[in-house]
Amino acid sequence: MRVLSSTSTAATLATWDNDELVRALAQDDEKAFAEIYERYWQPLHQQAVRKLGRHEDAEEVVQDLFVTLWNKRHTANIQQLDSYLFSALKYKVIDCVRAQLVRKTYAASSPNRFNAPNCCTEETVAATDLTQALDASLRNLPDHSREVFRLSRQEHQSVPEIAARLQVSPKTVEYHLSRSLRLLRAYLRDFLVVGLALVQLYN
Repeated sequence: MRVLSSTSTAATLATWDNDELVRALAQDDEKAFAEIYERYWQPLHQQAVRKLGRHEDAEEVVQDLFVTLWNKRHTANIQQLDSYLFSALKYKVIDCVRAQLVRKTYAASSPNRFNAPNCCTEETVAATDLTQALDASLRNLPDHSREVFRLSRQEHQSVPEIAARLQVSPKTVEYHLSRSLRLLRAYLRDFLVVGLALVQLYN
């Protein structure tokens, strides 16, 4: 693998392919991380704006994505960098929409609630309740569906990557993802409005 020196230029970095950048990133190369950021910030931001509608929200989501990328640089299973980043973005957008819906739902149920000093605490409780409901729902999924969902949601793997890892067909992976979402909607009926938004973003 090539190693960047302190005198490496942006032009040199631009000649690296994604696999080289990923390997360098795993070895704590900040310049490789900066090059990934430079290559993908704009297209990721554009995609986030299309999903969220607000530049401010999109910037926050993409920034959080890159923070997560750096923090997980030693453990992330990145087969294809672009697929990994856009898949991770999808789930960051889902998390953002889910948080917005929780805030709106709680605000609508008690208009004065968010004028109180402890509003942030109540938002946190709402998000925690939803997270606990989701965790409980995941435990109720059949083993194969739960594993496929975990690889897709938590490890941000694409359908072909999951199929190769589990040695099944892509159609089987898609079936389990669809089944998981269908079952989760049923398990999370108390959070129906959130669930519908998540399904729309998955499709």
